[in-house]
Amino acid sequence: MMDAIYLLFGQGRDLDPLQMSLRAVVVFLIALVLIRISGRRSLGQRSPFDSVVVILLGATLSRAIVGASPFVATVLASLVIVVCHRLLAWICMRSHAIERLVGGVERELFSNGAFNDDQLQAALMTSNDVRESVRQKIGSRSLDKVAAAILERNGEVSVIRKEQ
Repeated sequence: MMDAIYLLFGQGRDLDPLQMSLRAVVVFLIALVLIRISGRRSLGQRSPFDSVVVILLGATLSRAIVGASPFVATVLASLVIVVCHRLLAWICMRSHAIERLVGGVERELFSNGAFNDDQLQAALMTSNDVRESVRQKIGSRSLDKVAAAILERNGEVSVIRKEQ
């Protein structure tokens, strides 16, 4: 049985195209399971906290495909990454301070007809960045119709229209 597994999946870095292809299929299925365990957060909201999981999973699981690291150890390391993500998300749900540390805070960049220079500076953004977001979101060059522009924790700028 083990001989058949070694024949199909290879061992170490000396893999033929069929072995790498079979590994790719298995790693693809494992990645799907790990992303399902990780939850919708890791792909939906895309905050830096969530992006870390996607980047690390891609980097780690690729090593299993090309045989750069032992297959089982690589899959287990990937599982640990996903479990750490879930654990930290759970802790963030219960601790506002940890959530702010991990997820960041939103910043009100523009409100009441004026830019908040302190918040722009803290976000490393310019008023032109906000104007660009306004053009993209509401299709206007003017800020007259904007009540507020808020840099969200996921890096998106939300534009809130004034009530008419």
